[in-house]
Amino acid sequence: MGKKSESAFVRLPVSARLVVPVMAAVGGSGRSTVAHLLATAMAPLAETVVADLSPRLGSPWPSWTADTLAGGGLAALPPDRPLSRADIRGAAALRQSTADSHWSVLTDAREWHAAPLELPADPSAWYQLAAAGGWQLLLADTAHPVAHDVLTARCSGLPGLTRAWCALPFAVPVLCAQPTAAGIQALQQAVLVLHAEGLPLQRTVVVFSAASDGRMPAVARAAATMLSSRTAAVVHLPHDADIRAHGLAAAAQPTRIRDRTQQAARELAAAVLTAAHEDFGEPLPAAPQAAAAAPIPVPAMPFDEETQR
Repeated sequence: MGKKSESAFVRLPVSARLVVPVMAAVGGSGRSTVAHLLATAMAPLAETVVADLSPRLGSPWPSWTADTLAGGGLAALPPDRPLSRADIRGAAALRQSTADSHWSVLTDAREWHAAPLELPADPSAWYQLAAAGGWQLLLADTAHPVAHDVLTARCSGLPGLTRAWCALPFAVPVLCAQPTAAGIQALQQAVLVLHAEGLPLQRTVVVFSAASDGRMPAVARAAATMLSSRTAAVVHLPHDADIRAHGLAAAAQPTRIRDRTQQAARELAAAVLTAAHEDFGEPLPAAPQAAAAAPIPVPAMPFDEETQR
C-alpha cells in the first residue's frame, strides 16, 4: 500500500457519512462477499451497516447472520409507523470486525415460507434509514444488473437505480466482476455504458473476485490496465477456498479467512476512502442534515372574560 492509501485509514469524522453501493453487471460476481469483507475492514473507521437488497431466498445474508440476529431484521421495521434509533439498531444483526469494533447488517431473516417483504427500491430510503440508525457508512449489497438498469432507464426516461445510488451524497460505487472472459466482457460493457451516461467512473472502484487460485488470467490483467485509467482503482480479491466452501457465517469469522484475503480487503477499503477523499475532500465534509421543521403558527384565541373566570 502506498503512502496515500495508508493516510486514508483514519476514522471518519463524526459528522461525515459515506455510501458504498456494491454493484455488478451480472450475477455471481461476488457482491455479497465483497460487501462483507469491506464492512469488516472499514468498521474500525466508521459506524458501518450493510443493507441486503436481494430477495430473501436468493441472499446469503440470512444464513450468514442467523447466529447474531436477535431483533427480527427488516420485518421489525414497518414503514407505517415512526421508528426510533433504538428500533432500527435493534433490528440489525451484529458482526465482529476486531476485538473492539463491530458492524451491522439489515436483512430479512424470517423463515423461508414467510411472505416476501415489500422493500423500498429508492436508494434514498436506505440512505435515510442508515442515517436514522446513526450509521456513518452505508454498504448496499445491490441486486440489479448495472448495465441493463442504465439502458432500461435511458429508454424509459427514468433515473434508474444505478444513477440514483451514484447521486446520493458522498457515494463511492464498487463494481464487481469475475476475472474470466465472460466476466470481463460484462464488466467492460458496463463500464462503457456508465461512461456514456456520464456516471462517476472517476470515483468507482473495480474489484476482481477470483474463483480459483493462481495468477489472474491475461484477459483480466489487460482489463485491469485499461480500467486503471478510467476508474479510481482496480483491486484483486484472491480466491479463498474456505469462503468458497463455508461462506461467511459467524463461525467463519475472523480466524478462517486467509491473511491475503484480509489484506486485499484492507486495500479495497483504502481505495474506497482514497476515492472519496480525492473527489469530496479530506477530511470528508459534514453530511447534509435534515432541516428543522418550521413551527406551526397557532392563532391567538380571543380573550373572553367569562371564560377566564
